[in-house]
Amino acid sequence: MNDRLFQKKHVRAIFFLYLLVVIKVIIFKYPLEQLMEIAATWEKDVILEGLDTANFTLFKTIRMYIDYSYKLNSFENLAGNIVVFVPFGFLFPYVISRGRNFFIMLLHAFLLVLGIEVFQLFSAFGAFDVDDILLNCFGAVLGYMAYLVFETMKKWRRNKKRRG
Repeated sequence: MNDRLFQKKHVRAIFFLYLLVVIKVIIFKYPLEQLMEIAATWEKDVILEGLDTANFTLFKTIRMYIDYSYKLNSFENLAGNIVVFVPFGFLFPYVISRGRNFFIMLLHAFLLVLGIEVFQLFSAFGAFDVDDILLNCFGAVLGYMAYLVFETMKKWRRNKKRRG
């Protein structure tokens, strides 16, 4: 097996493990007993309650965290929502070759985050928040920028070796 294929398999395995961790941290963050209690209450009312508590107003939660930063763990929440998706933006272009296109990567990040948020909306395993979508996608963009810098540095080193 050549070295490049071996590396690609490792990156895919790391990306898969990363996705599992994201799902665990975001969706299944509560203890199993609590998740089972929530699931036992799933009825039409739970879904309607999720709609009542959902935030569909862009920047509402972000503004709240800024306004009440002295009371809330604002920095951890805002930064956490960004940081959790930085690896997505960095690794996705290595996993799917079309993911090297910024818009393809962003579309996949958006669809993943939207899927998580919609699941939270209808499952009561969390709360739907449009600001989470924005912050998570921003994190993916930062990861993609890191990917571009990393690839540029690799090319620069390769060219330097050839010349030197």
